[in-house]
Amino acid sequence: MFPHETLLFSGDRIVAIDKPAGVSLATRRREPGAAVARLLATLPPAVRAENGLASDALFLVHRLDVGTSGVVVLARDRETHRELVRVFSERRAEKTYLALAWGHPRPPEGRWAWPLGPDRRDRRRMTVCEDGRAAVTDYIVWDRAPHVSLVRLAPATGRTHQLRVHLAHAGHPVVGDDLYGGPRHRAVRDAELRRLLNPGRPLLHAWRMHLPQTDAGPELILTAPIPIDLASALAALGIPLPSWD
Repeated sequence: MFPHETLLFSGDRIVAIDKPAGVSLATRRREPGAAVARLLATLPPAVRAENGLASDALFLVHRLDVGTSGVVVLARDRETHRELVRVFSERRAEKTYLALAWGHPRPPEGRWAWPLGPDRRDRRRMTVCEDGRAAVTDYIVWDRAPHVSLVRLAPATGRTHQLRVHLAHAGHPVVGDDLYGGPRHRAVRDAELRRLLNPGRPLLHAWRMHLPQTDAGPELILTAPIPIDLASALAALGIPLPSWD
């Protein structure tokens, strides 16, 4: 079910896992360990045992939307959790995402600083609104093909659905994001490409996380492999897999 069953890092205080799309990290008060348990269930039992990974001994530092894949950081103790949450709240954790988006953003590099708030007409959604909370996203068009662009995104804030809403507001919703973009794949003539551009989830991937050195541990750069659905779409479009170098 989950093509990338990947433990990215396991240290004395910090753990990082490549979350597959489809795993919910929503946390209910009466089930505080359920999200971690769902995430750990994507790893082979042997990997969990070898690295001492248990849902009652790990704490989520941040979350990704259910449809988003990529790097998720956890802490092994409450002190480390507090320190890492502080790093995120102070915007010292550098996050880089990849998105396959409809159309071709212009200019091909820039910053979106549209404030976000709840959509009063649809509780599932966020929207750009003048009285919303500050939200800032830097973007670069990495490559482009007919219909779509591969966009690298660096959020300076961490608002709910921020990248998806900013891209949609710019007129370039994430491929597969029916909540904010609708089924645009229907306009694609090639049947196989049309199928790949209808993946059943937003093609948004938390690709890279750069954590600074803190009391919780050394500087870390974590990279999650490109998931199969995104890689297959890029191959069909003739877009090479991105690399950081």
